[in-house]
Amino acid sequence: MGFFDELKRRNVFRVGIAYLIIAWLLAQVSQLSLESFGAPEWVIKSVLLILIIGFPLAVFFAWAFELTPEGLKKEKDVDRTQSITTQTGRKLDRAIIGVLVVALGYFVFDKFSGSSQPFDQTAAEQLVVEQTAGEQTITELEKSIAVLPFVNISSDPEQEYFSDGISEEILNALAKVHELKVAGHTSSFAFKGQNQDLRMIGEALGVNHILEGSVRKAGDKVRSRHN
Repeated sequence: MGFFDELKRRNVFRVGIAYLIIAWLLAQVSQLSLESFGAPEWVIKSVLLILIIGFPLAVFFAWAFELTPEGLKKEKDVDRTQSITTQTGRKLDRAIIGVLVVALGYFVFDKFSGSSQPFDQTAAEQLVVEQTAGEQTITELEKSIAVLPFVNISSDPEQEYFSDGISEEILNALAKVHELKVAGHTSSFAFKGQNQDLRMIGEALGVNHILEGSVRKAGDKVRSRHN
């Protein structure tokens, strides 16, 4: 008798298949149970490791031992004419079918009951992070400002540099306030001379407040208006 035929006669294949199915089912149930009780991850890994180590042991015992009416005996001590491996094989077949039905039922239950599971903790944490980030963004916007270049309403066009200088000085002073977000000089001055809606400018610059005004210089007197 060849080695392959001997493996079949001793029901080694049947024992291996039955063990794999039972081990998978035990792994699923153990993981679900241990996670429900808040067991640490190393406990779950230890259970899986034990199940993996058990496979070669089960195959070895199926090869070296045989179940007889008198109990478990070493295969070499069993008379081949009185061997009941055929009957044992039929029992194993029925056991494998039964375990497969249970495993299939568990698989179907786990697949279709996924929608009713509690809200995933990782998703909940991500939602909290997004909400916090949104709150921080709102807070930052509340403490943000842009200084638009002041309009020169003097009769002298050369006073344009003077009005731009006042705007820049105000911008630099505000930029020194650490709690305040101030739009940059280049971005703010890009709207110079453009009569656009202030809300649109605020959205474009990413700020919640805008400072604009006008400057008039006549002789040694300077008048400014801002809002």
